[in-house]
Amino acid sequence: MGASSGFKRNALRECDEHKIILVAGGAGFLGSHLCERLLQAGHQVYCVDNFSTGLERNIAPLLRFDGFRVIAQDIAEPIDLDVDEIYHLAHPALPPHYQADPIQAMQTYVTGSLNLLELAAHRGARILHVSVADTHDDLQLHPRTEGGWSDSAFIGRRSSYQEGRRCAEELFSDFHKLYDVDVRLVRIFNAYGPRMRADESRIVSNFVLNALTGKDITIYGDVSRTRSFSFADDLIDGFFRIMASPASLPVPIDLGNPMEFSIGDVAEQVIEFAGARSNLILRPGATNALHQHRPDISLALQEFGWCPKMDLSGGLLQTIGYFDRLLTGSKQAVPEPA
Repeated sequence: MGASSGFKRNALRECDEHKIILVAGGAGFLGSHLCERLLQAGHQVYCVDNFSTGLERNIAPLLRFDGFRVIAQDIAEPIDLDVDEIYHLAHPALPPHYQADPIQAMQTYVTGSLNLLELAAHRGARILHVSVADTHDDLQLHPRTEGGWSDSAFIGRRSSYQEGRRCAEELFSDFHKLYDVDVRLVRIFNAYGPRMRADESRIVSNFVLNALTGKDITIYGDVSRTRSFSFADDLIDGFFRIMASPASLPVPIDLGNPMEFSIGDVAEQVIEFAGARSNLILRPGATNALHQHRPDISLALQEFGWCPKMDLSGGLLQTIGYFDRLLTGSKQAVPEPA
């Protein structure tokens, strides 16, 4: 899919409430849901994606909207469009992708963010940056030894991912302070739902795909470890509310589900809802894995009236249904689960 012609602002904007919006990473899991919601609300949407991790099938149904344009471009390359708002979701998030070419990944995190911020400054656009809960390393080793750095440290396997995202957040803060750019920062926790990639090696997608293909489910580490899981629709609602705020928000805001579930409980629910006979296989896990990982959503609740609506059971059923349709429709559409 290549770039289409730009929007004619006067012809397409029927009223001030209808905006021209750029979604970086718009063909990805969350990005495609965001594009869909924006189009349904009557906005004009540029989906900018280099399709390194985004999927054409995610946005194919959106091509019916007259107000949808696809630009196949890496945000590490400069971009200039007349837009009112920018949503920045263009971040390689999967270890196989950012570890295969960490330099390219860092360029996307840092140079890409810089390009979008410069566009926002030039056009006077409001910009929202979607980061992740583990931007900052929760693991504290006391005392740290020279060889005791975690995988999240600046010389670890996840360094381009962690340091690149930290740098992006700092750029957003600095552009607000120095150039008065209207920025918003959010951090999300364990997003899941339809349109997840099958090769993400995430808890939910791994469990669902193994259950649907008749394979056992392997859990690494303690089955009692807990995580919060954030359904896609809830997160998109949070993005909307925060973007609509009249005040610039350079402080990161947690968006996630404060309800925690053990890894073992999630696996059992997936097996039950998928009608599978998978067994649970326990394997040793990393000794430094967090036992709990839960967001504090007080700011989102108090300032924006946001809290998640979807319960885990409902979200898992929708996710299982999505992957089941993919497997049924085309065996080649979904690669083997990890």
